[in-house]
Amino acid sequence: MAGSSAGIESFELTLRSPERGEARGQLVFATARRARSAGLAALRGAATALVIDCGALGQTDSAGLAVLLDWLAEARRAGRKLRFEHLPEELLRLARISAVDGMLQQGV
Repeated sequence: MAGSSAGIESFELTLRSPERGEARGQLVFATARRARSAGLAALRGAATALVIDCGALGQTDSAGLAVLLDWLAEARRAGRKLRFEHLPEELLRLARISAVDGMLQQGV
């Protein structure tokens, strides 16, 4: 759904089915706006429950964490379930520091 040229941070979110998606690339400040938009669009096009595989994410930072938390908040507002699989350890460390790791790992 989103991407950019080689050598520049890129992020892509692909729906494999109405229930499953895959996030890949870098989820950092430079990609946060595109990633947020891609996630919100995926939620609108998904079934009532969506699982996003984050195993192909590379570099992540606090902006990326904020994007995932925003997706969870939007899913909750829309009355949908959202869960993440294979979250990168770097992202989980940031979530622990912010005391949101349980929410990130359990979803809504």
